[in-house]
Amino acid sequence: MSDVVIRKAVQKDCKSMLALIKELAEYEKALHEVTVTLDQFTEDGFGPSPVWGAFVAEINGEIVGISLYYDRYSTWKGRRLYLEDLVVTERMRGMQIGKKLFDATLEHGKLNDYSGMVFQVLNWNEPAINFYKKYSTKFDNEWLNVSIELKD
Repeated sequence: MSDVVIRKAVQKDCKSMLALIKELAEYEKALHEVTVTLDQFTEDGFGPSPVWGAFVAEINGEIVGISLYYDRYSTWKGRRLYLEDLVVTERMRGMQIGKKLFDATLEHGKLNDYSGMVFQVLNWNEPAINFYKKYSTKFDNEWLNVSIELKD
């Protein structure tokens, strides 16, 4: 296997990134919930007011993993980096690609003076939970996730 290259995402990566997001949604049995279009996804990341950033893992020109993040603000802690998705395509898991992406995202947070990084993990996703436990993570059993859909 060739070396894995971790780099900042660029606009031409969006189609491959969205495919990985859909792969993750399928794994989570929620593919039907992915409603963002490629055009919207691209605009949101590379338009005049980008709301997300990402790192990609590339092998021989193929994107095999992503770490997508955005800014969050805590009135208690200040600027926080929110990790929305960390995805490695199934056939490439177990090769330390997720670790490289996660580490690049942590480093980005440190270099840009964020006070910390937050993210969610499904309570049944044991491989992901075990991965995150290798870091100095704190799991919160107190807060509930809440959302309101603003579009039909």
